[in-house]
Amino acid sequence: MHSLPLFVNLMGRPVILLGDGEAARAKRRLLDRAGADVRGEEGADAVLAIVALEDEDEARAAIARLKARGVLVNAVDRPALCDFTLPAIVDRDPVLIAIGTGGASAGLAKALRQRLEALLPAVLGGLAASLGKARGAMRERWPDAAARRRAIDAALAEGGVLDPLGRGDAAGVERWLAGQAGEDAPARLEEVALLCDDPDELTLRAARLLGQADHIFHAADVAPAILDRARADAAREVRDGAPDWAGPGLALWLHKGRRA
Repeated sequence: MHSLPLFVNLMGRPVILLGDGEAARAKRRLLDRAGADVRGEEGADAVLAIVALEDEDEARAAIARLKARGVLVNAVDRPALCDFTLPAIVDRDPVLIAIGTGGASAGLAKALRQRLEALLPAVLGGLAASLGKARGAMRERWPDAAARRRAIDAALAEGGVLDPLGRGDAAGVERWLAGQAGEDAPARLEEVALLCDDPDELTLRAARLLGQADHIFHAADVAPAILDRARADAAREVRDGAPDWAGPGLALWLHKGRRA
């Protein structure tokens, strides 16, 4: 991973913007949408800056001055000089999906954004807002954090009652909570046999299981790139053979070769 994606709250906070061309105007519109206090270089107590100056020498001088002040800089069309980049954004407020290429290709990021825009329904933001309001009710129903996460994962899964790409909507959250019995999901162990070390060759089933599993058991020769596709909070454990699993939740047994 070449950089760490972050969502920064800029509401009312000063951000320096240098430039007066079309690129600068586009960045200004983006900063205005985020509620930033857009300022010039002089006297601005800011920690972020966007330099959209067309003249190369002028741009490099401004970037050097800002970095000397400890300001993080986005240098438009100069990826090698950027401390941070601005992604293509799919906005389903409060859901934001950011697509970055590390400055390699804004066109590719734009193309991916357009594809995702067509996939994600307009009601997605309402679903997210309703889930946020229901946090207290969910904690009351599932006091155990792991059980609560498994219940939410099941509801949001493909075909689930809150499937965000299917029938999930804001009103569905209340119906879901009212209809739940509150039982924990049964323990389940799934085997995934890997044919290569390339995560892009994972089957849809394997990719989905890696995103859902609570515990990852894996052979020592499973590639780190494969394990990186698992949830960050999933426990990981090296094993020589298939484990016994009593739960709770879903565990995976990852190994290379054919299924046992």
